[in-house]
Amino acid sequence: MKIADCYNFNDFRKLAKKKLPSPIFHYIDGGSDDETTLRRNTLSFDDCDLVPNILASVGKPDLSTSVFGRKIDMPIFLSPSAMQRLYHPEGDKASAKAAAKFGTFYSMSSMANNTIEEISNISSGPKLFQLYVHKDKSITDDLIERCKRSNFDGMCLTVDTLVAGNREKDHRTGFTTPPKLTMNSFLSFAMRPAWVFNYLIGKRFELANVSKKTDKGTNIAKSVIEYINEQYDPAMNWKDAEYCVKKWGKPFALKGVMSVDDARRAIDIGCTAIMVSNHGGRQLDGSRSPFDQIKAISDAVGDKLEIILDGGVRRGTHVLKALAAGAKACSFGKMFLFSLAAGGQQGVEHLLQNMHDEIHRNMVLMGCKNLGELNSSKLIYRK
Repeated sequence: MKIADCYNFNDFRKLAKKKLPSPIFHYIDGGSDDETTLRRNTLSFDDCDLVPNILASVGKPDLSTSVFGRKIDMPIFLSPSAMQRLYHPEGDKASAKAAAKFGTFYSMSSMANNTIEEISNISSGPKLFQLYVHKDKSITDDLIERCKRSNFDGMCLTVDTLVAGNREKDHRTGFTTPPKLTMNSFLSFAMRPAWVFNYLIGKRFELANVSKKTDKGTNIAKSVIEYINEQYDPAMNWKDAEYCVKKWGKPFALKGVMSVDDARRAIDIGCTAIMVSNHGGRQLDGSRSPFDQIKAISDAVGDKLEIILDGGVRRGTHVLKALAAGAKACSFGKMFLFSLAAGGQQGVEHLLQNMHDEIHRNMVLMGCKNLGELNSSKLIYRK
C-alpha cells in the first residue's frame, strides 16, 4: 500500500500502523478509559443530514475563511500535536511545510520536537502555537515571548488537560517520551527496522521548546501521563487564562471549551476564538463530542467568537455539517498524524488535497457558492 492508495482516514491509519512501533501507533490511536468519547466524536456527525439546494449555478465555490487574523484557503487546519518526530523523521517541519502549501494553519504543540524559531524560519504560512500553563510560570512566559518574536499569528491555551486522562493503551504499551524499549514493546520495535534506523540516525529527540527549562521528557524518560501531571498546573484558573490573553496581545483561543457558560466567559477575558474540543477523546471519557455542542455554543455567542470544531473530523461532509451548525473552521489531529506517519510531508499534502477535493465537491453538490451559505437551513437533525 502506498500514499497514492490512501483515500480516507482508515487508509492512512492502516499504512501508519504498518510503519510505527506499537507504543507510538497506539499513542495516536487511543483515547481515555473505555474510549466512548473517542468514538462519539465521529459518530455524532451521523445524527443529522445535509439538505442540498439544486440548480444553484455554483461553478467554483469559494472555500476560504478567516481565523486568528489570517485568511486561509479552506476551512480546515492541523491541530497542535506533540512529538511529531516520533511519527516521521521530519516531524513538525513536514507538517508546517504541507500546511503552508495549502494555505492553512500549522499548529505547534508545546511538546514539539522542533523549536519555535526553526518552524518560523522554514514556513511563511499561518502559524498557531498551543500553550499550557506550567507550574514553572517562567516556561509559559518564555514560550509567549518567543512566539511574539517569531511572528506566530495566533495562540491557543489548552484548558482541558489540568491532569492527564487515563490512557490505558499507553500503560499497556509502555509509551514514554523519549521512547524506550520494554519487554512488551521490544518485538514491535524490532519488526520496524526502518523506523528504528531513522530514529537512531536522526536529530536527537528532545522537547525542543522546553528542554532548557526541564530535563523531563528529553533526558529523563517519562510517560506522557507523568509528564503532564508533573509539568502542568492543575490549579490553573480564569485569571491565569486572562493573563496569557493579555500577555500575548494577538488573536487568542481557549482550546477545550465545551460549555456555553465557558464560551461566554472566554469573551469576557478577551479571547477572539474558542476551539470546541475534548482533546480527541483522550481526557474525560463520557463527555460530549465537539459537534454535539457546536450549535448551542454558536446560538449563544453568535459572531462574538470564532468557533473552531476540533476533533472527530474524518470527511469533507463532517466539515460542512460543522460549518452549517455554526463553526468557522475545523481542525483535526489523528487524521493528519496518521498521514504524517504514512508518508511525511507528502502524506500530509495528500491528506489535505483529499480533504480539499471532498469539501469542494460537496459544496457544489450542496448548491453553496461560499462557506457563508452553509447555515442552519442546510442541516436537519434526526432526533
